[in-house]
Amino acid sequence: MWCGRGTAVAVVVVAVVLAVLPEVVHSRTYGVECETLPSTIHISKEEYDDTGRLVRVCEEDVAVNKCEGACNCQVHPSVNTPSGFLKDCRCCREVHLRARDITLTHCYDGDGARLSGAKATQQVKLREPADCQCFKCGDSTR
Repeated sequence: MWCGRGTAVAVVVVAVVLAVLPEVVHSRTYGVECETLPSTIHISKEEYDDTGRLVRVCEEDVAVNKCEGACNCQVHPSVNTPSGFLKDCRCCREVHLRARDITLTHCYDGDGARLSGAKATQQVKLREPADCQCFKCGDSTR
């Protein structure tokens, strides 16, 4: 009789631990460090005429945002998946992009001489992350 009781208690304890364990895992936020960080990129834009000859090259170092960091990835045992495990992986990506018009102010002709007047600047469009967050990896519907 004592052995039967011990077994029943052990089963109940295991069931309670398994039921509480996912809540403990989900309450932790370790490893979630997805941030929107400032960065600098070098933009160079070439312009050619109808014959394919280089008309001008404009360039600029531009401050932009980037997404950087790591997100939690977890693997849980599961009876509902063929592998026996449920993978929940997250990637650091942009929430949405914002459009910016950038003026390139360092423009040169095909010989490398600095241009002035109307040809001295060139406008380009750029899209950059406005905010970054952890998303389910491979989820293109976000």
